[in-house]
Amino acid sequence: MTNPIADPGHGHSPAAWVAVTIMLIGFAIGTVFFCLEQSTGVWISAAIVVIGAITGVVLAKAGYGVKGPKYAPKAH
Repeated sequence: MTNPIADPGHGHSPAAWVAVTIMLIGFAIGTVFFCLEQSTGVWISAAIVVIGAITGVVLAKAGYGVKGPKYAPKAH
């Protein structure tokens, strides 16, 4: 008899979804500014990506991460 592989819940939390969404928006905006050769916009977009990563960490520490008390996993 084999044991089922424990699912660590990679990316299945509100903290992960919010962080990735913010970072994707930052990358998309940065791509547009890069094509328009607007270096200031590219740097602002890079800051948005960093803010997204920080937001994910803050939300995870606030309990919205995979093992946080405010996270309720859904059955697949």
